Amino acid sequence: MTALLPSPAPVDAGRRVFAPQSLVFSRRIGVRATVVTIAALLAAGAVGVFALTLGDAPFSPAEVVMTLLGLGEPRGELVIIEWRLPRVLAALIFGLALGVGGAIFQSLTRNPLGSPDVIGFDAGAYTGALIVITTMGVSTVSTAMAALVGGAGTALLVYLLAFRRGFTGFRLIIVGIGVASMLASVNTWIILNADLRIAMLASAWGAGSLNLITAEQVGVATCVIVPIAISVAVLADRMHLLELGDDTASALGVRTGGTRLALIVLGVGLTASVTAMAGPIAFISLAAPQIARRLTGSAGVTVAASAAVGALLLISSDVLAQRLFAPIQIPVGIVTVCLGGVYLVWLLIQEARRR
Repeated sequence: MTALLPSPAPVDAGRRVFAPQSLVFSRRIGVRATVVTIAALLAAGAVGVFALTLGDAPFSPAEVVMTLLGLGEPRGELVIIEWRLPRVLAALIFGLALGVGGAIFQSLTRNPLGSPDVIGFDAGAYTGALIVITTMGVSTVSTAMAALVGGAGTALLVYLLAFRRGFTGFRLIIVGIGVASMLASVNTWIILNADLRIAMLASAWGAGSLNLITAEQVGVATCVIVPIAISVAVLADRMHLLELGDDTASALGVRTGGTRLALIVLGVGLTASVTAMAGPIAFISLAAPQIARRLTGSAGVTVAASAAVGALLLISSDVLAQRLFAPIQIPVGIVTVCLGGVYLVWLLIQEARRR
């Protein structure tokens, strides 16, 4: 009598496939996922070059490229390299970080709503930064450290409250939404009780803005984000195995508890780094992994494609923030909230139809 065994879960073409018999990993590179990732990166770069041409002193794309290659005029080097380039690099790097952070938490929760800004980690990072800003003043290092501590503390709180005889993504999301609501009230209370000048500065920063970003901030953020992103790439295979369930992942040699905790710490580090430098920029983490998944046709979220799409979304949103009401520049967080709100409604409708 032939026993009927359950079919193995579909494995994405761009993921490693674990072979229990030989204990060897092998990788098959999905052509479509690779093409989408490269196309998104090229598009993000093109939008970045376009952003460098805009402003009170316009430049042609050719002049921008020549200046970036070190062949431009002194005027171009001053305006493009020193004034505009840090903002463009920040948008690209921060978008990459938000895309990867969103991919981590959507993979762990197995839910498209499992985003750091929805779960409340961004709110926690904002709380930590607000406490430092209103008590010690604005400092890049201290604000960054406070945001990291606030985000990590919130993640730990949500994880402990959501953990009950195991880990479920849906419970994490519900608990995270509740914690985020409480932290939003705390943040409002801090701002209302702060000095007027500090409160106005904190409120503007809390909208999520790249208007005052500096080369120093970009350098500090890059030194934090790049090592974390490399670590995520190393753990990406185990992250995808966790999507099969804890029992299956454990049978395949994955230490589920340690791996999940490490991924949460890395994801919080990415989003908190962005929050520390630019304030909480909403919906990039939510939208980028799902847009990337649909473009690549993969069964789950993919880290590389999510990073590329995140960079493209944020640099495009920042161009809109600069030129939509020119010469007034609005915070990029306002643009992402408006666009992300429409996307969230559409996503909720799609999820409701599936049920």
